[in-house]
Amino acid sequence: MTTLVLASASPARLATLRAAGVEPVVIVSGVDESQVVDLPPAELALQLAELKCSAVARTVTERPDRQGHVVLGCDSVLELDGQAHGKPADPDEARARWQAMRGRSGVLHTGHALHDAASGRVAAATASTVVHFAGVTDDEIDAYVATGEPLHVAGAFTIDGLGGAFVTAIEGDHHNVVGLSLPLLRELLAELGHSWTDLWPHPAPPPGPSPS
Repeated sequence: MTTLVLASASPARLATLRAAGVEPVVIVSGVDESQVVDLPPAELALQLAELKCSAVARTVTERPDRQGHVVLGCDSVLELDGQAHGKPADPDEARARWQAMRGRSGVLHTGHALHDAASGRVAAATASTVVHFAGVTDDEIDAYVATGEPLHVAGAFTIDGLGGAFVTAIEGDHHNVVGLSLPLLRELLAELGHSWTDLWPHPAPPPGPSPS
């Protein structure tokens, strides 16, 4: 059995994995995201994912039971007009973000970095999904920002929460917009010699025959 260590505090990523039958060990990286700047959006997402993965991997590789442990770091940014947008700093920024996004399309990039604690090997890639936004009104934007949800997520929107009604369509992996691409994770696991299904809990063997 392979144990996945999720280097993220994101409730959405945790919920996505659990819904897919995976119960990860969560260790928050504590990486300062502001240290990475001036990169194209897709590269920014990948480098931040690699930093988070590396920070937690250092802890996991010191454990005697590291065999079978793989560490996953992820980071998402929204690309709009060639610029990368993470979590808004305050309600005013979230409001301005939505005024710029409404009726338009952006690209949600999520970087994935996977580290095999036993071998030290790393596999990494970015998944990108086109997101089409509704032409929301100023009143809808104000009401959404007032909920606080846009302040806690990359791009100032969710597809699996209150913001779902404001996303009219996507082109690509739905899970990637939530924050973690399950198909890409499966591919990265295979690259490191692990099977996706090994992340599922294995049922206990049936009891043996009763002693006579």
